[in-house]
Amino acid sequence: MSSVIGDKIKLSIFGESHGEAIGCVIDGLPAGIKIDMNAVYKDMQRRAPGKDKTATPRLEKDIPHILSGMLDNVTTGAPLAMVIENTNTKSGDYSNLMTVPRPGHSDYPAYVKYGGNNDIRGGGHFSGRLTAPLVFAGSVAKQILSQMGVTIGAHIKQIGSVCDAVSDLNKTDKYLLDTLSSSTFSLIDETKEQAMRDEIEKARLSLDSVGGIIECFAVGLPVGLGGNMFDTVEGKLASILFGVPAVKGVEFGLGFGFADKIASEVNDQYEIKNGRVATLSNNNGGVLGGMTDGAPLSVSVAIKPTPSIAKKQKSVNLLTMENAELEIHGRHDPCIVVRAVPVIECAVALGLLDLMM
Repeated sequence: MSSVIGDKIKLSIFGESHGEAIGCVIDGLPAGIKIDMNAVYKDMQRRAPGKDKTATPRLEKDIPHILSGMLDNVTTGAPLAMVIENTNTKSGDYSNLMTVPRPGHSDYPAYVKYGGNNDIRGGGHFSGRLTAPLVFAGSVAKQILSQMGVTIGAHIKQIGSVCDAVSDLNKTDKYLLDTLSSSTFSLIDETKEQAMRDEIEKARLSLDSVGGIIECFAVGLPVGLGGNMFDTVEGKLASILFGVPAVKGVEFGLGFGFADKIASEVNDQYEIKNGRVATLSNNNGGVLGGMTDGAPLSVSVAIKPTPSIAKKQKSVNLLTMENAELEIHGRHDPCIVVRAVPVIECAVALGLLDLMM
């Protein structure tokens, strides 16, 4: 099992959903960087559960306890180690999952791979709970990037059939991203919130869940960041984004929207603007040949519906090797998208910081 990522900035995440604690170690951070812990707490609270009907009622304070690598909120150059206690677990809710795997979850392949020794409670190390230390690390990365002139923000592009306003990928700016990253329900068109909440509530009341799309932007990146072939910006970011549970698709700019277009419609043509080379459009999401081209970076991720639902589903009993019917107990999100916005921001921040170092 590999829970380590990064080249210059290495992140290692440890712990399990219902274990004593979860946490991370970040290696490679420069010394002397002042970290605003209030900003870190704010990002973690945006991700934290238990505060809204759109999320699981499991209430965790998610207060990070820093063990090393920071003194008086300034990085020391040593590995930055942090733990978060798990204080609100109900492990008994998962007893029936030891032998009857949840459809759409990691239970069955993990059972086979680890010989049934994996911790099934709350999903164990496969749980979305592990995104809490990811947000901590990414929030630190966002602050370091901000000092380099790079700003990151994301919004809920879609929940179910309800879509947010479409952003002009070539005119995304710092003000918009700061606004999005300070919100607990991040939207460009805030009038869409109630319709999205209604979509989530409909799924919850029917003992189901609903998925969606998150779009993340970064502005202020230099031209030429990344490389070709196997060192691309897309490859670096996709690698960390697919480490986020429930992410099933990643696209940059138009992404799959390129498939039915002709080149003259979607090529990002150039102009001289304020003495600099600029693109007239940004269909490629700010990346060409694996390298940043100076336009705002745009990456969207597809989030699947939370697989743990109360509705009865068909499964199997791994001990008797007979068909079985599964009814899942416990506390689960009817939609993970809202809480996943800061996770995606922080994952992108970590990937970009690693590239920029």
